[in-house]
Amino acid sequence: MVATLRAVIKMGRLHFLVGGVLLHALGVAIALYAGAPLNLTALLWGQLAITATQLMTHYANDYFDLAADNANQTPTNWSGGSRVLTSGLLSPLTARNLALACAALALIANAVLSLIVKPGASTFALLITAQAFAWFYSAPPLRLHSRGVGELTTAITVTALTPITGYFLQTGRVDVSVLLAVIPLCGLQIAMLLAIEFPDEAGDRQVGKRTLVVRMGAARAIWLYAAVLIAVFAVLPVLVAAGLPREVALAVALLAPVAIMLLWRVQRGDWHDPARWNGLGFYTIVLLIAATAAELAAYIFLIGAR
Repeated sequence: MVATLRAVIKMGRLHFLVGGVLLHALGVAIALYAGAPLNLTALLWGQLAITATQLMTHYANDYFDLAADNANQTPTNWSGGSRVLTSGLLSPLTARNLALACAALALIANAVLSLIVKPGASTFALLITAQAFAWFYSAPPLRLHSRGVGELTTAITVTALTPITGYFLQTGRVDVSVLLAVIPLCGLQIAMLLAIEFPDEAGDRQVGKRTLVVRMGAARAIWLYAAVLIAVFAVLPVLVAAGLPREVALAVALLAPVAIMLLWRVQRGDWHDPARWNGLGFYTIVLLIAATAAELAAYIFLIGAR
């Protein structure tokens, strides 16, 4: 039983749940900065919906991508699935059942939020859109990750809809302020996905999992990765002109040395060197999490400075 529990936890990849907490908290902080009073009930139920959706995605991805994970001969700490199913620690049926259980929990949280906490069709539509995107990222019949839109869909679901959910559940609306804040994070999410797709390219190609790296080829996809990193920081002055607080943009801009280091890694060829895949993925993930935390800290500072 202990071994089974450990395998369940490993497949759930709990360390990635931190991102969901930070992104949701960012949306709540932007709402408080906009003058909304804190709705603790909405915050807690919203976090439950988000975390359950994340866990659903982790278990569903391992189940639906088992063929690709079995074909992957170069998994890293960040790619190739959790390796729980490929190593036989749990059965695929267990992964499917865990995914369905988490999906049910996410839907229950959605119902509570839509009917009681923040009643309305808009609440339900926002949450069900994120939940549907998360499920059909790997699940048939859509399998969005194989249609050339998986990276964009994930960026919208994780780094846009998660903060927007936090903001909406506090304010009952979606404003330009939260949209401006998520733009750099969406770019970093796409870069992160590209970074962790390079090690998976051969296995994904073999089983027909058509990610952007598979569709473009690694040699061209790395140019997209570099362009996205540059664009994230180049767009900050434009976002400030559109209304993003300067302090928030500055907090993200302070992370430019990490992006420069990643561009240097790209230039030296880390994207096609298996020995360096872990590092490329790790630092790209760090950049996304750090940018989210930086924005959150900036908004907390602005709230406290009033």
